[in-house]
Amino acid sequence: MADLVVAGAGMAGLAAAAEARSRGADVNLIEKGDRAGGSMLLSSGMVWRHATLDAFCEECPDGDRELQALIFERTESDIAWLESLGARVTERGTGNPRTAGVRFDTGSLTRSLVRAAGEPRLRRPLQELPAGTPVVLATGGFPAGRELLRRHVTAEADDLLLRATPWSAGDGLTLGLQAGAAASAGLDQIYGRNMPAPPARVEPADYVRLSQLYGRHASLANVHGETYEARTWSEIDVVQWTARQPRARAWFTVAEEALSERVRDRTVAEMVEAAERAGAPVERHGGSVTVETVAGVTSTLGGLRVDTSARAAPGVYAAGADAGGIATGGYSSGLAAALVLGRVAAAAALEDA
Repeated sequence: MADLVVAGAGMAGLAAAAEARSRGADVNLIEKGDRAGGSMLLSSGMVWRHATLDAFCEECPDGDRELQALIFERTESDIAWLESLGARVTERGTGNPRTAGVRFDTGSLTRSLVRAAGEPRLRRPLQELPAGTPVVLATGGFPAGRELLRRHVTAEADDLLLRATPWSAGDGLTLGLQAGAAASAGLDQIYGRNMPAPPARVEPADYVRLSQLYGRHASLANVHGETYEARTWSEIDVVQWTARQPRARAWFTVAEEALSERVRDRTVAEMVEAAERAGAPVERHGGSVTVETVAGVTSTLGGLRVDTSARAAPGVYAAGADAGGIATGGYSSGLAAALVLGRVAAAAALEDA
């Protein structure tokens, strides 16, 4: 019998399995999908923290302060741990004075973690909790769980564009609640990006490249002409607003003089052109351009309530998007939280056992 069961082979699950194996444990690592890496493999690879703990708490005002402190304090050393495993860094720094971190090549990151964690058993969903063996739930939250999204987030769930793996459907949340865990705050919140609307073709490799991240430089409206003004630097509020509009749509109208504005390493014009090339409805008129966008959901911010040892219930631990209530009310690095809580969960599970 294994010492630990880990459900999910994304960042959180691989970190948990790698940590457990480094402590000499026999780990049963299972993965519902057909590959390792989870949604991490589809991301930009940036693992970051806020510049200060106070900034983290201010940015995510409804999040658990103890969990925020844990993640803030451990992110830098856990990034160094990833590098020690052989994960390749492609960029040091985030280009944003509000944050600090590094960008990893996601393929290299996945391969390095798999070497340390062991190969997962693929196409093996966790259908019930194991009896007598601790389990780390790291199944990716419920961005692909349309019924859960409809129940907790938006009536427009069927129209959301999925920017995550199709197997992150809420298995961990469901099993954890059945085991007596409590739900965290923020079940009604998602992280994601506005994306080019259909008939645009958006493939998994395009999730980062095609994101339309210029709401603060645009006028935003829904199909009825009702408007919204971007309020946060991360624009997480924009995608959450869009997700609740009819058909999860929003129209970004940008004045010609704003097209040269830069957002990280791209100009607004470059993002608009990328949407147009992908086939999104784009209209140019009278010195402005309008792009039709759809809300794309990457991860859910609510999940199981955990303590600072990632415990959700007796013998049940949660990490990654299965552990909620960290970025509630704002925006923080999901990969950093998954990395930190994955390692913490494995250590606590083995120590408790």
